Amino acid sequence: MPPVIDNERCIPCGICIDVCPEDVFFGCTKKEVPRPTYPRECWHCAACIIDCPRQAIKLYIPLPMRVYTMPKEVIPYTKVDNSIL
Repeated sequence: MPPVIDNERCIPCGICIDVCPEDVFFGCTKKEVPRPTYPRECWHCAACIIDCPRQAIKLYIPLPMRVYTMPKEVIPYTKVDNSIL
């Protein structure tokens, strides 16, 4: 599942665009709220979440990744409201 950006909290600073190692936000400018251009390329590394100054990004980590590959203290589980998708 791709990152979900809260439009009300986001201050289009572009940090998430710059830190994403997979260019999930490719083509977005720093003057607009970013949208995942390539959502299936997201590796759930949480670089965008960690660096967001306003905590405007939520990410649902798939269960197999949470259980087997990512310690809970590194990337906390964040439930996404599916009604906005």
